[in-house]
Amino acid sequence: MVDVPQVPTPEKNDDDFWASVMTPVEPPWSEPAQEDGFAMDDHVLDAVRALAERISTRAQAYRAAGKSFDPGLMAAPDVQLALLRALYEAKLSVERLAESAATVAGRGGASYVQLGAAWGGIKRQSARLKWPYAVVKRSAGESIPLSYAGGTAAIRHDPDADAWWYTATAADGQEEESAAVHATSTEGIARATEFLLVHGRSAP
Repeated sequence: MVDVPQVPTPEKNDDDFWASVMTPVEPPWSEPAQEDGFAMDDHVLDAVRALAERISTRAQAYRAAGKSFDPGLMAAPDVQLALLRALYEAKLSVERLAESAATVAGRGGASYVQLGAAWGGIKRQSARLKWPYAVVKRSAGESIPLSYAGGTAAIRHDPDADAWWYTATAADGQEEESAAVHATSTEGIARATEFLLVHGRSAP
């Protein structure tokens, strides 16, 4: 039986929800098994094949002729080239999503050592070079910029209230300005991230 770490699991309406969310769990993840990697391959292949069929010249010709695209046509070298192009787009998507995840983790308190460990075990210096703006030390008077799920936000400190607030514009154009009620910058980041995610780009 696998030992499950003792991790608090408060509900969203509990007073300690955000404090719990913004307290890092150690270890942050368990290593994926080989079958997890194979399952990921299948999911990625489903996504890139769908794109390849949309951009393939041969597939476009079949659609124009009102004919279905037989799976056997995937063996055509030109269709495989379209698949390769779709895989490149998948690589770009991974890089964008990784930057978002690294930024949210870094702004929430994760170090470059931790970011590097999550990204396949690269060294701290390499993680800093890859995501130079993920971990930023700022004074209370400076705003903390955040980009996530196609939107942007800025988290700021209100010295009069001694609390943090944020303004955010999501990918769907929705805007939000919170009250200065967040006890820490990490809580403000978490709430802004939640808003950007809820109003972010829809999954394809």
